[in-house]
Amino acid sequence: MKLYNYVGPQEIADAVAAIAPGFAVLSPAALMQWLKDDRQHADGDGHVIATFVVDRHGTLRVADRCSEHLACAGGQPVLSAGEITFQVGRHEVQVQAVTNQSTGYCPEPASWPQVAAAIGKAGLPAPAGFHVNFLFRKCSQCHALNVIKENVFVCAMCDADLPAEWNLA
Repeated sequence: MKLYNYVGPQEIADAVAAIAPGFAVLSPAALMQWLKDDRQHADGDGHVIATFVVDRHGTLRVADRCSEHLACAGGQPVLSAGEITFQVGRHEVQVQAVTNQSTGYCPEPASWPQVAAAIGKAGLPAPAGFHVNFLFRKCSQCHALNVIKENVFVCAMCDADLPAEWNLA
């Protein structure tokens, strides 16, 4: 299993260094309690979107959507990271959708099996895959982080060609 190290700005790493790691989701009941304790409010459709990581031990950790993935991970490498959408009912919660949208770790879509396993370990059924797959590349010319859109591997900052393979190690 591939571990992803933080690749984001140092100033973010410095700012979140003292923040406690995200909540470890070990059961649906515990997740419901976190939603209540953390004052996560569902939108009109019953959805709560949260920041998530899968830590090196395969545990799903969540934090408020406005949190940095690095803080949620307690500053550690992760097996995956992104956003997770929960469908929250009065007495139950389900995983509605998951993405790998994290510019702090830039995990590959291939990290899905670790996410599915972590969701299962938390006692929740996992969707079939990422709702949206994000591809990230670092420009070898200007070093900008790029989100690949429409399969165009060209740097948004300097127009240099980007590599086909993930290069954020």
